[in-house]
Amino acid sequence: MIIDHLDAPVPGSSLHPTLTGEAYTSAEVFEREQQEIFEKMWNCVLRADSIPSPGQWKTVTVGREEIIVVRTRKAGIKAYHNVCRHRGMRVCTSGDGKNKTLQCGYHAWTYALEGELVAAPNLTSMPDVDREQYGLKSVAVREWLGYVWVCLSDADQGEQPPSFEETVLGEVRTSFGAVESIDNYGIENLRCGESKTYDVAANWKLIIENFMECYHCATIHPELTEVIPEFADGLASQRANGEVHGASFGEQIRGFTVDGSDGVTEFPSIAPDQERKYYAITVKPQVFINTAPDQVIIHRMFPVSESRTIVVCDWLFLPEVVERVDAGELDVSKSVELFHRVNLQDFEACEQTQPSMSSRAYRSGGALVPSEHHIGEFHSWWTQRVEAGSAD
Repeated sequence: MIIDHLDAPVPGSSLHPTLTGEAYTSAEVFEREQQEIFEKMWNCVLRADSIPSPGQWKTVTVGREEIIVVRTRKAGIKAYHNVCRHRGMRVCTSGDGKNKTLQCGYHAWTYALEGELVAAPNLTSMPDVDREQYGLKSVAVREWLGYVWVCLSDADQGEQPPSFEETVLGEVRTSFGAVESIDNYGIENLRCGESKTYDVAANWKLIIENFMECYHCATIHPELTEVIPEFADGLASQRANGEVHGASFGEQIRGFTVDGSDGVTEFPSIAPDQERKYYAITVKPQVFINTAPDQVIIHRMFPVSESRTIVVCDWLFLPEVVERVDAGELDVSKSVELFHRVNLQDFEACEQTQPSMSSRAYRSGGALVPSEHHIGEFHSWWTQRVEAGSAD
């Protein structure tokens, strides 16, 4: 059962209540989140350049479903439920591969990369079988920022994917003021210089809440607050008087690196007000986008259970930077190390918080200070999404 989120401050104080502890520990709540949030919204699942040629595919988990993402010969990137339409066996039984067709290993039902059924034992003796109807069940796909985004909304049940422009791009407008501002970074043309996967023993919402506020920054992020001193004041907002302003580097800081030393080649098209600035965007439900003048860091979260979340973090640089790294001519370890430490520090805090979510002392939840108002907005959004499902 979900206890209603309260919007009113605690009487006699400036503190606002949080969600209850049960929201972070209940398997029933997690199941509802999977159904009403992750299986109905756009999820960023993988880099498009990780499947560069026709026939290459990867499997990903979204909500409670396993999905095949494949580059086709005729239709670009497509996505399907990893379920054979004959008896339901998984068509792809490993994490990635390259094939001319997709074939189930149980009864050899075979599908074109574009999804239709093309072969099966004795199929020619069953001319009434509609090969489109019995093709792989497709999933909505968009490409943006060089990543593949999918949405599992079920057209057979009358569901349509939410507007990508209003939901995903709308989050960008909130933080950048205009989608064109993020276009200055040319993210779709960048290459991945480093990728790290973190297995975090914490609920996905704790990770989002941590990312949305900087009240903790002075306590656990010494390297980050050295590079961006204003974070030590506990304010994470990138807006001042309604204007987007980003977070400025310290006066003596030369780059977005673990020791403030020079970074790598900056992006050629960033605007003057994006130089020596860091911006951060949360794209609900599972993406963080961080931009600096010479790198973009993108987190993707994949909730596994009410108390476990896989986070994949990519560090993106100009192609020529990555080429020099691959050739052993350039070292980006100081650029990567800054946010790697931030990740480790944040995830440890989340893991130390998760056990308390089941404590009787946190049964009614905790408190938010005024600078954490973004979390309160996230809680309101979460409550509307989850309770809308429970009312069905």
